[in-house]
Amino acid sequence: MDSDNFKAARSRLTKTQKELAQLLGISIKAIHSYEQGWRKIPHHVERQLLFLVARVINGDTPHEKCWDIQRCPKNKLAKCPAWEFKAGDLCWFINGTKCSGEAHDSWEDKMAECRKCDVFINFFKNERGIITND
Repeated sequence: MDSDNFKAARSRLTKTQKELAQLLGISIKAIHSYEQGWRKIPHHVERQLLFLVARVINGDTPHEKCWDIQRCPKNKLAKCPAWEFKAGDLCWFINGTKCSGEAHDSWEDKMAECRKCDVFINFFKNERGIITND
């Protein structure tokens, strides 16, 4: 997530910098730094921000589950945390998912794969600027 994506997400949540800082449990100086591009946005902040945006845009609307979209075989589902926690629309949020066959070593690696995935893209498809730079 870059500074433009961060600003777009804050805007979508309709929060001031101060309100978002309080919501994320970080300082307003950190918010300023992220939005100006002075500091890299930590994975735990990006993750929480995307989760909040997901709840705002989707609320209780049911979505097709990742395992249906990806047509995961039964043996793969048995090892999948998204399946275990019945979070097929939040697979991108859960560490340890094994969409490419193995769990990722870092949040950055996971999100690099998720940003190319139809599940993630479809989930945020109407949220311009939050997951893309347009």
